[in-house]
Amino acid sequence: MRNLKKLMLAAILICGTSVFTACSSNDDNPKNPESEKTMATDYSVKTNWLKFPKVTKDVDAFYIYSTLYVESSFEEGAPDYAPLNNVEMILGAMGEYVTNASVFEESCNVFVPWYRQSGMRFASETSKKHGSLDPALAGISYTDIKAALDYYFEKCNNGRPFIIAGHSQGSAMVRYVLKNYFKEHQDYYQRMVAAYAIGYSITKDDLANYQYLKFAEGESDTGVIISYHTEGPKNVEENAHNVAVLAGGISINPLNWKRDETYAPASENKGSLRLNEKTNEYEIQHLDIDAKVNLARGVVVTTTTIPPSADPKFFGPASYHEDDYPFFYNNIKENVAKRIAAYKAK
Repeated sequence: MRNLKKLMLAAILICGTSVFTACSSNDDNPKNPESEKTMATDYSVKTNWLKFPKVTKDVDAFYIYSTLYVESSFEEGAPDYAPLNNVEMILGAMGEYVTNASVFEESCNVFVPWYRQSGMRFASETSKKHGSLDPALAGISYTDIKAALDYYFEKCNNGRPFIIAGHSQGSAMVRYVLKNYFKEHQDYYQRMVAAYAIGYSITKDDLANYQYLKFAEGESDTGVIISYHTEGPKNVEENAHNVAVLAGGISINPLNWKRDETYAPASENKGSLRLNEKTNEYEIQHLDIDAKVNLARGVVVTTTTIPPSADPKFFGPASYHEDDYPFFYNNIKENVAKRIAAYKAK
């Protein structure tokens, strides 16, 4: 899981620049009606948004964060879903904004709701039992995300085109939203520039069963889904279990934006976002991070010498799950701008 030191540094950076509405004091922490577990969070309350931006751009991004209720979810008596004041989730989401969601800031107004997510314990149990996270998402978590989307579209969006994005459990929720929320709201869906469901599988069955869903074919098509997982060769060689990789999954290469097995050398990587341990600041670095799609497993394989980042118990011995966005940060940022330009050109 994400390094706590990095999360705390990111949180300090965020609060120091007043990026979030909910960082200044305990009184400003997100509010959650704990006595009403089935009720949706009230998203008219701005402290129930991790990021509620001033609108300065003509395209929005709606970002859903990954599984950050991790260690505390394994404590005795811990609830299946994180309350909105769970410190582990709050710090993790702040850090993830810096490493992941910030990639959309240059092109979009970025909205990020707090939501009661499934903990790692419950998520892994559900995935093992059912083959996907859908049953864990269908309850409290989707109740919140659906309410956040309703508020966003009814009160905030004002007809602008938008991107929906996430990572890991957040991308599992993007997948769930694509199949459920947008099935009921095709009028909104028509304005979707793209869905970046990175770090959780979009499968061939998903596309077959929901024929309005389209997976990206290149670098600038719109109304499409972009998804991939980053793994090292050992995960492929061992066919390692990865809770985020589903059978029949599809990946696109984030360096050359191809779905076939065309190799993209590190020279095509335009910059990774990394923490400089000396300055304690995030910066763009140029590293040995290449990429090639493995069609059989449905993942992107890198041969980088950087040590794997993800917990092997859940993601296999050579997973770069935590680096799905940071490894390819500048390529993703450029791609967001290209897809928006293509959408506007239509």
